Amino acid sequence: MMRFLMAAVFSAVLSLSMVSAPVSAATNKDEQQTILLKKKKLAQAAKLKAQKIEQAKAKQDAFKKLQAQKLAVEERKTQLASGKKCKFLECLFGKRQPRVTRNGFFQNASFGSQSGVSTASKRKTIEWTETKYPVGSIIIRTPERALYYVKGDGEAIRYAVGVGREGMQWSGNSTIVAKAEWPSWTPPQTMIEREAAKGHFIPDFMEGGPGNPLGARAMYIGGKLYRVHGTNNESSIGGAVSSGCIRMMNADVIDLYDRVKIGAKIYVYQ
Repeated sequence: MMRFLMAAVFSAVLSLSMVSAPVSAATNKDEQQTILLKKKKLAQAAKLKAQKIEQAKAKQDAFKKLQAQKLAVEERKTQLASGKKCKFLECLFGKRQPRVTRNGFFQNASFGSQSGVSTASKRKTIEWTETKYPVGSIIIRTPERALYYVKGDGEAIRYAVGVGREGMQWSGNSTIVAKAEWPSWTPPQTMIEREAAKGHFIPDFMEGGPGNPLGARAMYIGGKLYRVHGTNNESSIGGAVSSGCIRMMNADVIDLYDRVKIGAKIYVYQ
């Protein structure tokens, strides 16, 4: 009898252990999944926090950069107003103002006294047989560094010019939409930002005058982004030097200005 009771107890204990083992395994698996899920959520939260910190830092850096650019522009304005030279403008366009001397410069009443304009010229009248261009039109041949004004009667005037730097040259047909004597200069915002990124700060506006990079005259092409204009650095004529505009000697641009009419055709070949 005793043996029978002991066998029964052993059988019951064995059965209980067999039932509880799967339940315990299932419980451990659920706990592991819960722990993994918590870890995943913590990792996602940490990643999101890091992204927010990085975005905030990027915004702060962009704000600091913008403030530095604005401050630099204001400093340049102050320098220009006080008569100090802007080194970057000298690098980009040459010296600010030619010296007025007895020979080689003359007074221009349209701008005022003591406005020196060089009388040096690189223009000449040539034979012209290309009849497809209307009289009064302008043809610019970038590789030649030359601008032609069609006079008619088989003649044209050839002017030496400076053209856009590599990567800033362009070609196409358009018209002269406006003209200005001693034009002011408002650099495009893209130019200000591009040069500021290089550490070069330029003013957002310059009054017209002998120290202005646009020189004595300007003729605006199409949407006014590009111009045919004079220069305060005549040694640059004949080079690839500009940001896309066509640059002429001041005496030559004045001569062309007096000939060209609003609406004149202009053809630029690269």
